[in-house]
Amino acid sequence: MKSNYLSYDYEKSRKRIDEILDAKDASYEEVEKIPSRDKLTFNNGFYVTKTSALFIDIRGSSKMASDYTRPTLAKIYRSYISECVAVINGNYDCAEVNIHGDCVWGVFDSQYKSQIDGIFSTAAQLSSLIDTLNCKYKKKNINPISVGIGMDFGRVLMIKAGYDGSGLNDVVWMGEVVNDARKLCAHGNRTYYDNETMVSSDFYSNLNEDKKKLLSWNANRGCYHGNVINLYMQNWLKDNGCK
Repeated sequence: MKSNYLSYDYEKSRKRIDEILDAKDASYEEVEKIPSRDKLTFNNGFYVTKTSALFIDIRGSSKMASDYTRPTLAKIYRSYISECVAVINGNYDCAEVNIHGDCVWGVFDSQYKSQIDGIFSTAAQLSSLIDTLNCKYKKKNINPISVGIGMDFGRVLMIKAGYDGSGLNDVVWMGEVVNDARKLCAHGNRTYYDNETMVSSDFYSNLNEDKKKLLSWNANRGCYHGNVINLYMQNWLKDNGCK
């Protein structure tokens, strides 16, 4: 949210706090499908019961600041973030894409198992995208990057938050699905025993049998993991001497 300076008014602040805290619980409707942003106000919210979250972020990104000049670092982040957003946004069931530093994540409608299979395929595209980026980076004398990818399925709370009357607001996603997908992402490629892609048991149980076979149980993390790829993208890498 870009700031638009408005002098702080303590009297109005107390009133806004009371309005938020006095809102009726019935204003938080339970739905299966992610509703339009337009249906959100500062006094309501939605419990979306069949939602998935997918996170991807770079391992060891803090070290990169000392390895490269600022223009090179900017090029790395721009190329990585722009294409991760493009992949996630390319999934028809994606309702929201967010960027937090080098973490890119999306929230998806997941009423049907086919949608969850589609999100898993998006994760495979992301994995092959990282291979593509590393192929391009190598030609520019940039070291390869490593990422973690995490996914979970379940229930989230969707609310509008910000400063009522200021034009400063955004949709906030809360709940275990978002928190757990973020944690799983943090485990991906963390150690020698962790594969790149981590999925929760709930997400795994909704995948088709072919996709389940691409994953194995990670007892240390209490989830399923694997190194999944997009075959079309990998074929390009092979044809262009990147593999």
